[in-house]
Amino acid sequence: MLQTKKFQKRIEDFICDRCGTVTRGSDCNHCSKCLWSKHVDINPGDRQSTCGGLLEPVAAEVRKSGREYVIHYVCQKCGDKSRARAAKEDSSEELIKLINKPITD
Repeated sequence: MLQTKKFQKRIEDFICDRCGTVTRGSDCNHCSKCLWSKHVDINPGDRQSTCGGLLEPVAAEVRKSGREYVIHYVCQKCGDKSRARAAKEDSSEELIKLINKPITD
């Protein structure tokens, strides 16, 4: 019988460049308090972007399952748009604000 270890990706804990909160590292790179992120990925998790701009959370959506939330971002430096799954430790209050915020372009 083949046994496999479950691999769990983990990044370093970090201090949010926007609000200064120490955020426990996980497979995401956004702050669990203010939900802002840093533009470090070209594709999710690859850490290949050299932009380094702050990604503003501009909206959030609830997936069909009702348990998964997706945060939509716009980079303040280059204007790139991206999205990321919300983490279980993310601020419920901030997620609700984003879900209820009208989307404007």
